[in-house]
Amino acid sequence: MDAVNAAVARKPASVDLLVDLGTADMEGVNALISARMQSPVAVIPALADHLINAGGKRLRPLLTVASARLAGATNDACLKLAASVEFIHTATLLHDDVIDSSQLRRGKVAAHLIWGAPSSVLVGDYLFARAFELMVEAGSLRALDILAKAAGVISEGEVLQLTRAHDLNLSKDIYLEIIRAKTAELFAAAAEAGAVSAGASEEQQRAMRTYGMNLGLAFQLSDDALDYGGATEDLGKNAGDDFREGKATLPLLLAIAATGAQEAAFWERTIGRREQDESDFLRARELIRLTGAGEATLDLAAEFAEEAKAALGVMPTGDWRRALEELADFAVTRSA
Repeated sequence: MDAVNAAVARKPASVDLLVDLGTADMEGVNALISARMQSPVAVIPALADHLINAGGKRLRPLLTVASARLAGATNDACLKLAASVEFIHTATLLHDDVIDSSQLRRGKVAAHLIWGAPSSVLVGDYLFARAFELMVEAGSLRALDILAKAAGVISEGEVLQLTRAHDLNLSKDIYLEIIRAKTAELFAAAAEAGAVSAGASEEQQRAMRTYGMNLGLAFQLSDDALDYGGATEDLGKNAGDDFREGKATLPLLLAIAATGAQEAAFWERTIGRREQDESDFLRARELIRLTGAGEATLDLAAEFAEEAKAALGVMPTGDWRRALEELADFAVTRSA
C-alpha cells in the first residue's frame, strides 16, 4: 500500500467496544492493582499511584482479559494475570523514564523528577515483585512461565536498544528486533496468558500470542511516527522526545537513508553527537514529512495490524473478537 492509499484507508478507529465489554472485569483488575501497590513505606504507593492512575489506557491488562473471554473464560482467573501485566508495564516505564531522562509520562511530570531516579528504579523493582506474586496466586504455571520469560525478553530489548543508541547505521531488522522485545513481547505474553488462563487449545494460545505480537509491533511503530507528527497535549509526553534523546526509530532511519549525503552532517550532529538547538526538531520533522518516512512507518504498522487480525481467524466470532479487530485498527489510526 503506497502512502497516499494508506492515508485514505486509515479511518479513525476506537477501543470503545473493547472498553465497554471489559468494564466489569477491569473494575476487578483496578481493585487488585490498588490493593497490591500499597506499602507502609509511603513513597511506594505515592510514586506508583502517580503513574498507574495517570490516565493510561490499560490496554495490556485489558488484552489479557479480552483474550481470556474470547477463549471462553467464565471465571475471574484472568484478573490477577491482568493486574500483573499492568505492574510489569508500569515498572518498565519507571525504569525507561530514568534511562531516557524523560520529562513527561502520560501527561504528568515523570516520577523520577519528583522523587528522584533511585526511588523510581526501586519502586519499579517493587512492582515487578508484586507482579510475580500475582502470577503465582493465579495458579497457572504455564501463565507464570509466559510472563516471567516476557520480563526477561523486555529487559534484553531495553539493553539492546541502549547499546545501539544514536546508531545512524541501525538496520531495519535490528530495529524491529528491538521493538519486538521491548514492546511487542508484553502484548504477546498478555494475550497468550489470557488464553492459557481460559483453558484454550494450543492452537488458540498460539493464535493469541501471534495477535499480541503483531499488535504490539503496530502500536510501537505508530508511536514512533506520532513522535514526529503528534502533539504534546495528545501524546501525554513531549512531541519530539525520541529525537531529543537521539533514539534511532524507524521514521528517523528511513529519513536518514532517503536524504543521504545531503543531510548526513545534520543527522550526525543531532543524533550521533546529540548537539541540538530548538530548531533542529522542526527541521527533522520536516525532512521526515518530505521523505514520506512517517507514512512508510505507518504503512508497516498497518501490515502488522492486518496480520494481528488474521491471527484471530481460529477464535470464535462475536463481540470480543470484533473488539480485538478494532483494537488492531486503532493501533494504526490513533492520535495518542
